[in-house]
Amino acid sequence: MVSSDQLHHPTIKVSHVRGYRADMLYFDDRGQAHLQSDCLLVVGPDPAQLVVCDVVLACGAFSALRPDYPHLDITHYPGKWLAPGFVDLHSHYPQLDVIGSPSPGLLPWLEDYTFPAEAKFVDPTWANSRASFFLDELCRHGVTTSLAFATSHVTSVEALFTNARARGMRILTGKCLQDQHCPDGVRDTTEKSLLDTEMLINRWHGIDRLGYAITPRFVPTSSHAQLAGAGELATQYASVWVQSHVAENHDEIAWVASQHPEARSYLEVYNQYGLLRKRSVYAHCIYLDAQDRDLMAQTGAAAAICPTSNAFLGSGFFDFSAGKSHHMAMGLASDVGGGTSMNVFRTMRAAYETARVDLPKQGRAATTLSPSYLWWLHTAGAAQALDLAGVVGNLQPGCEADFVVINPKATPMLARKAHVCETLDEQLFAMIVLGDDRLIEQTHVALPTMLAD
Repeated sequence: MVSSDQLHHPTIKVSHVRGYRADMLYFDDRGQAHLQSDCLLVVGPDPAQLVVCDVVLACGAFSALRPDYPHLDITHYPGKWLAPGFVDLHSHYPQLDVIGSPSPGLLPWLEDYTFPAEAKFVDPTWANSRASFFLDELCRHGVTTSLAFATSHVTSVEALFTNARARGMRILTGKCLQDQHCPDGVRDTTEKSLLDTEMLINRWHGIDRLGYAITPRFVPTSSHAQLAGAGELATQYASVWVQSHVAENHDEIAWVASQHPEARSYLEVYNQYGLLRKRSVYAHCIYLDAQDRDLMAQTGAAAAICPTSNAFLGSGFFDFSAGKSHHMAMGLASDVGGGTSMNVFRTMRAAYETARVDLPKQGRAATTLSPSYLWWLHTAGAAQALDLAGVVGNLQPGCEADFVVINPKATPMLARKAHVCETLDEQLFAMIVLGDDRLIEQTHVALPTMLAD
């Protein structure tokens, strides 16, 4: 805890330290959610580390902490919750305009809607307007950290990073690598795609709260040379992220097998090229077998679970029970625009519903996910999958000060439920089932101090 005496550190202005009073939702080391009533959350620059953004300096009962901060400016939210900002583990920011487009499946959807939409991002003005809208929507839905695909155009990456930096948000993104099996306008060339990737890493990775992600779209749209080059960059720049897709539907898997007959599985292709490691995040992971799941756990790669897009495109259902039993890192994701909403509550509800589907022919048994676990998968669990545990996704001392103000009585139905819920899990579940962006009264990001000035 930082005391009031420490606020006289020469690099910190008193105005940089702020307090927020409300009930507070947080997660313990076991991933269990807790709600503490009448708390004080103290945020500001860390005087020890001099980080560029606000962190949680102290949190706890208001009556206990207030004497340590007699002159602290405090914003009070009576009847509201302070909760960790949500973490979206996989999305496509250029695809907002194609949400809800009808299609029989993934591959036709890419051809008919996605590729034409992404081709427009060669225009910097177009890319900038879409990046700004995407970040506005994240904040409206309480998402403060996002791992997102850009397009194959450098302009799309520049637009998202520039807008995210101006907002002080933690955004991870990268240029989409695809040098084959995709149309003109989105297809890049092997050598230039890798040179552009390295240039963007050096330009943006680690600037304020931004991180670069090496981004092959998926195996079919990258040549052997492009995958090999991506793997070399992943080795050379160990602190960057890697993101792609794997095992989403049967047609895609068959396509990969025809291209890489030497590989035991779709996932193994990425492993052969050095693209499975900590800070690697693979969307979907529906049709993994036991060996694949063990490989994910051994390498530290994580699964981004996308329940709304998997249902919408008829791809299948992620096996939560198998993922947990094999100790895979995983978290929830919107996957817009295949996903049908940026609403985090809808994503959690879809995960709950799809986990309960019993598929005996696939050897998958139904499981019931607790409300606390669902929230963890979209906050602290997703942060852990990104190798950012203790950095984002929670409200504990040292975490970056990303949080949302939740109104648990935001709608008449939620207000009615709030009066009859007797446990925290009942309250969390009511929000999952009934909630939307109206629950998010405010979104606070850990704005870098230099921007706050």
